[in-house]
Amino acid sequence: MAAAPTSAGREKRCGVCGHESRQPGFRPPAPEQAPDLDLRPGEPVRSTMARWLQACPHCGYAAPDITEAHPAGAQAVAAAPYRALIADTAHPVLARRFLAWAHVLEETGALHAAAEATLHAAWVADDLNRDDLARLWRREAVALWRSGPALDAEQSVRVIDALRRAGDFAEAEAAAEALAASDPPEAVAQVAALEARLIAAEDAGRHSIASAIAPPARRPHVTHQPKKRPPEGGGLKAWLRRIFKG
Repeated sequence: MAAAPTSAGREKRCGVCGHESRQPGFRPPAPEQAPDLDLRPGEPVRSTMARWLQACPHCGYAAPDITEAHPAGAQAVAAAPYRALIADTAHPVLARRFLAWAHVLEETGALHAAAEATLHAAWVADDLNRDDLARLWRREAVALWRSGPALDAEQSVRVIDALRRAGDFAEAEAAAEALAASDPPEAVAQVAALEARLIAAEDAGRHSIASAIAPPARRPHVTHQPKKRPPEGGGLKAWLRRIFKG
């Protein structure tokens, strides 16, 4: 597989502590393969997770761009829970980076974004065959999604998939039934129906969204996506058309 296109690293000043450090450049490659049901991108983007976040070697602040201090980021980074999180050697280094970013987001009330970052940590655990951690972090992601504003169609499907992948089949089944009963758009119903079949089979494995929805089904990196989310009610298929271009 070809390496992800990158630019040369350059010095960046941390928005939290003010120290400079050299951070590698990253420009995500064009997506080619369909994403998983939880919308983890397919290759070649899939293998670039180590470059999705930057980390300050001085204070430990992790973010997509450390020059941008997230609101309340300095307070969160200085607090004991954050320090303990990044020092926890029982967890993979890359996963800790995503969890650290999730912690900052959660502290500022961005619960859905924190859920996304926590799910990314679960993907790291998947790659390392750490099923125990993958299940744990998927459950934590679900809790964050459910603690935030009302879920849209995309998030509802991802909650169902996270519960299924965590082996929480009864809870996943209830969530799938609730989504189906809400008379979702056709594309959402197709994904929910596939999830229901997998849940009934107690299948906790990875599956592609291409199994439920016809192409295009390529998940770009977050930097490929538009700033604004589609309006509620647009449905998963409309959302896919917006972000899976070319």
